[in-house]
Amino acid sequence: MTNCILIGAPIDSGQRRPGCLMGPAAYRVAGLARTLESLGHAVEDRGDLAHGALRPADCANPAVHSLAETVAWTEALAEAVRTALPAGLPITLGGDHSLALGTVAGAAEHAQEIGRPLFLLWLDAHSDFHTPLSTDSGNLHGTPVAYIAGRSGFDAFPPFPAPVPAGNICMFGIRSVDPAEQAALQECDIAINDMRVLDEQGIVAPLRAFLDRVKAANGMLHVSLDVDFLDPAIAPAVGTTVPGGTTFREAHLVMELLHESGLVTSLDLVELNPFLDDRGRTARLMVDLTASLMGRKVFDRPTRSFA
Repeated sequence: MTNCILIGAPIDSGQRRPGCLMGPAAYRVAGLARTLESLGHAVEDRGDLAHGALRPADCANPAVHSLAETVAWTEALAEAVRTALPAGLPITLGGDHSLALGTVAGAAEHAQEIGRPLFLLWLDAHSDFHTPLSTDSGNLHGTPVAYIAGRSGFDAFPPFPAPVPAGNICMFGIRSVDPAEQAALQECDIAINDMRVLDEQGIVAPLRAFLDRVKAANGMLHVSLDVDFLDPAIAPAVGTTVPGGTTFREAHLVMELLHESGLVTSLDLVELNPFLDDRGRTARLMVDLTASLMGRKVFDRPTRSFA
């Protein structure tokens, strides 16, 4: 049994399309807590987080918006995850992907405190490897992995505690990378398992290779699951749809492999925009995937209609 600690992160500041702040409520309505309890886990819902007072924050890139809000969310989320980890497995309910600036910082601080390395599995259509200085859109949900890896340009943010080495980061399902991100990624050793790799090698081999490294290092594993990891045909409730994502079966296989590894120590569920959903379809799918990560087997899955 795992103590699952739900942390609502109604954060919308990392991008410009409103709606992600409704994500935590949608997960609750879709029965996340009830589903986890049905699998024998304890659930502690700590409610929705609120950030502290905003402080002045500047960036040389005029495209960047909502910087002060995103910095405040980063600080609040880092503290929330850091304090939750000793008590169980924090599951952060987003909220746009800028929340990972804080959640992974909190996990990194805890890992440093207990003397274990932190690993990151980034399940996303995008590499999110911009810095505030390189982003053209100004959307800070495209910057978390750069912050986590220790890239410069984040002067407005708290220094990242113990940046995660490139070899400890695995991008999975990538299919949209900007030229500036691609140039930066070519200079480091982050494992980039884009959809071409997954088409050629399948889901299992590259994921097991990464999990084997985590296990060999006695590492903690933070998983950040973006709705756009999934193909928009099955998960429409995201503002950054990219065709060619993982299928229902592939996504569940990823989650079941993660469960079997026993390595996951923290989880993000991000970029769910209920305003764009089809009668809760995407929210229910994300809950179902979380159930697979927490032990539900394929033959336990109920048959149901999307109606």
